[in-house]
Amino acid sequence: MSKKLLTDEPGEVRELTRDDMHDMRPAADVLPPELVAMLPIRGPGQRGSQKQPTKVSVTVRYSPEVVAYFKATGKGWQSRMDAALKQYIASQPT
Repeated sequence: MSKKLLTDEPGEVRELTRDDMHDMRPAADVLPPELVAMLPIRGPGQRGSQKQPTKVSVTVRYSPEVVAYFKATGKGWQSRMDAALKQYIASQPT
């Protein structure tokens, strides 16, 4: 039985299944030793350093119209809302 490819024709990665995860091997088993030596050493669930500033988690209440507008723009609506707020800040006199 042949394995199902992880990507489709245009190169989009499909959602991984439990079987996919079960079949995966450690990086050290499939990569050249020189590349493995360059990989960061972390424990399971341990994050690396952030390349961009981390965001601050806050609880905010918006009007239903604002939330509906941004949610209607699809996946990534929170990032677009963040961008709109940054644009507003940039337009204000300092």
